[in-house]
Amino acid sequence: MSNPHIQVCNLNAWYGSQPALKNINLAIPRQQITVIMGPSGCGKTTLLKTFNRFFELTEGARLEGQVLVDGENIYDRAIDETEVRKRIGLLAQRPTVLPMSIYENVAYGMYIHRMKKNAREYKDAVRHYLELAGLWDEVGKRLHDPATALSIGQQQRLCLARGLAVEPEIILGDEPTSALDPISSQHIEKKLLELKDRYTTVIVTHTLRQAKRLADYVVFMYMGEVVEAGPASQVFNHPQQERTQQYLAGMF
Repeated sequence: MSNPHIQVCNLNAWYGSQPALKNINLAIPRQQITVIMGPSGCGKTTLLKTFNRFFELTEGARLEGQVLVDGENIYDRAIDETEVRKRIGLLAQRPTVLPMSIYENVAYGMYIHRMKKNAREYKDAVRHYLELAGLWDEVGKRLHDPATALSIGQQQRLCLARGLAVEPEIILGDEPTSALDPISSQHIEKKLLELKDRYTTVIVTHTLRQAKRLADYVVFMYMGEVVEAGPASQVFNHPQQERTQQYLAGMF
C-alpha cells in the first residue's frame, strides 16, 4: 500500500502478563473506512486504542513496537500525547456527553486549544460541526439546553460533532453504534460514509453486516493476531485464510 495514513510495525501489547496483541504489522489506507472485525475478545479495541494512545491509560498496559501516523512514531518520547489525541479522535461505544449545554459540548475542545479568535467564530464553528454531524436541524433552536436531555442517538452524533470540532485527521470508532437503536445507527453510518473523503476512519465492529456496509478496507483479527487484511471486496469475496473463511461463514 502506497502512502498509508497509519502503519503498525511489530506491535505487541500486554495487560499485565496477559498478551493482548501479538506481532501486529498493518497499514491503514488514507481517507477510506477501515473496519477491524473479529469475535469478542480478539484484540480489536486494544488495537484501535493504540492508534491514539488511549491504550496506555489502562493500568498495567505495556506496549512494544511502533505506530506511525504520517510516518512519525506516535510513541516517540518527544511526542505530546495530548496532540496525538487531538489529531486522532475516538467515538466510543457509549456516548459520553459533558455535563454542560449542547453548545458548550461542541465548543469545549476548541476553547481548550484556543482555536478561534472570538465569540462569532466559535458560534459559526459550533453550527458547522453540528451540521456536519447531522444534528443541527434537531438542536439548532435549543443549543443552551443540557446535552444530557438528548436521546442516546443524538448524544452519539453530538460526540461526533465534538470530536470533529478539534479538526482531527483520523476518526476512530469503537463499536460506535452498538448502544444505539436502528434508526440512530443508520444516522451514524450515513455520516461516517459522507465524511470518509475528508477523514481516515477506523471502525471496530462485531457485526458482519455493518462491516460489509461500511468497509473499504478490512482487518480480520483472531486471538490477538491479524489473520488477514485487504480491500473489502477481496476479503469478503475471496478470503485467503481458512479462519477468515470460517468467520465469514458464521462458524465462530
